[in-house]
Amino acid sequence: MDNVRVGVLGVKRGTALTDFWEEAGGGKFEVVAVCDKWIEGLEAEKEKHKDKNIAYYSDFDDFINHDMDAVVLANYGSEHAPFAVRCLDRGLHVYSEVTACQNMKEAVELVEAVERSGKVYALAEQYCFMPAPRRMKEYYEAGKLGVLELADCEYAHDSSDAWHRLTFGDPNHWRNRAYSTFYCTHSIGPILHATGLRPVRVSGWESANNERRTSVGARTASFGVSMITLDNGAIVKAVNGNLRSGTLWYTMYGSKGKMESARSITRDGGVGHFMAELCDEDGKETLEDLYLAGDVKDPDYSPYGNAEYVCFEGFIDRVLGDADADTIGVYEALDMTLPGLFAYRSILKGGVPLEVPDMRDPATREKYRNDTLCTDPAAAGDMLVPSYSKGNPEIDPSVYEKVRRKFLEEMEKGEFKPE
Repeated sequence: MDNVRVGVLGVKRGTALTDFWEEAGGGKFEVVAVCDKWIEGLEAEKEKHKDKNIAYYSDFDDFINHDMDAVVLANYGSEHAPFAVRCLDRGLHVYSEVTACQNMKEAVELVEAVERSGKVYALAEQYCFMPAPRRMKEYYEAGKLGVLELADCEYAHDSSDAWHRLTFGDPNHWRNRAYSTFYCTHSIGPILHATGLRPVRVSGWESANNERRTSVGARTASFGVSMITLDNGAIVKAVNGNLRSGTLWYTMYGSKGKMESARSITRDGGVGHFMAELCDEDGKETLEDLYLAGDVKDPDYSPYGNAEYVCFEGFIDRVLGDADADTIGVYEALDMTLPGLFAYRSILKGGVPLEVPDMRDPATREKYRNDTLCTDPAAAGDMLVPSYSKGNPEIDPSVYEKVRRKFLEEMEKGEFKPE
């Protein structure tokens, strides 16, 4: 195989990514099929690419039987695992957007589907491949930081103004019920990928549900904080949610010094700006201050360097047989996802520390094979929990009607853009 035939599930996020990847110099893959239940979006995509030989499907069962090698899963963030399992069982490689799963039953099923299929599974945690986190990984693997002792990571995106483009005014959209620590891989992921360490315990706390959240229909806290212990004893503090103005920042302290990205508020490169203060073998301190985002492929679409392209390129290279291609496999994907799930269990229990399961261990999987605890009524069964630790707030239906109107107005004006 010298060219990977790719199908895309999700015209909103998915085709925006594949368009970018192709413009950035793909060459190793071609999109051959697109699927979405959103008919208007599917028709718009078909018109945009009318000169290309792409098949379009509104039914996933038909789509999955198309002649292709791999699937990009850009469907709802709470539904990745079930679709990944079906693709893997069909013999397709899977590139899955975050997060990997929404409950432990899905985690077990995902791991075992990857293992029995022998196909490539890669988590699309692009933040691991931004310029500063990539440099952190290089330095850590080279031993320049020494042993990790402490890390801070923050990802909080105030997306209130874009909520109509994210949820369409649907009261049951997964983002309206995703609890404060669920969407955790953007914060935790780069630390774990840089170090190769595994989370073993987590405690969680969350803020209040506020007017900024309820005014757009979200039934969740504004943000969550997780304190994670890694398998070498290092501690990670992770912040994620919807803080006003947002935050994006990574820092790591080791036995030989520290390294970090610039805070996003500096407007000075952010995650393209890497700084380090390290000691050599003789105890001599060295300082580095590097701006690394010069290789950005499309600054308007990908403000974090070419991370989205590098992440996908690793997946394509792995599918083409490069065993050394840098990807996030299923075990690491769950290492990044499960701390968020168990931080919320900790929150519900008052902040007590909980063990983070290692899904490499078949015996551990048995403990969670039927564990459906989550906030999705369709998946939780009798283990349904509220989206907010103090109980789901009541939100007037008019809120969702307002958000829906805003979405439809943008669609009519042709101003709708992927988020």
